[in-house]
Amino acid sequence: MPFIIYLDGEQYFDALHRLSLWVHHVLMPAYGREVSSQAPWCSRWWEHREAVAQLYGLWMAWSDLTGPDCKLTGPANFHRDYLIPTMESIRSPTGPFAGCKAGHREKEAPYAEIFPPEQFS
Repeated sequence: MPFIIYLDGEQYFDALHRLSLWVHHVLMPAYGREVSSQAPWCSRWWEHREAVAQLYGLWMAWSDLTGPDCKLTGPANFHRDYLIPTMESIRSPTGPFAGCKAGHREKEAPYAEIFPPEQFS
C-alpha cells in the first residue's frame, strides 16, 4: 500500500476516508485525551498535511502490530514505538495544530528554494 503523500485524486481521497474512520472510531476515543494549549487538536485534522502523513503512518503501524496475526508483544510495541511519539509530535504546542483554533486555521509552511545545480558545474 503506497504511503498517502504519494497518492492523488480518487486514491488519495479513498485513503483519507479510510484513515478518518480509524481516527474517529479508534484513535480519538481510545487515545484522544483532552485538548489544551499544551496538547492542541484540530477537528479538521485532514486539512493539516503533516498531521495526515503522521496519522497515516500511525494507522499503518497499528494495522501491522495489532491485527489477528501479530505477535503478542505487537500492541505494546505499537504504543511504545509509534503511538506515544506520534501523538506527542502532532499534539505538541509547536506541532501541526499549533495556533489552530476552533473552525480551523492552516499553518503556512516555510518556503524552501530548490537547489540550483548549475551554480556548481
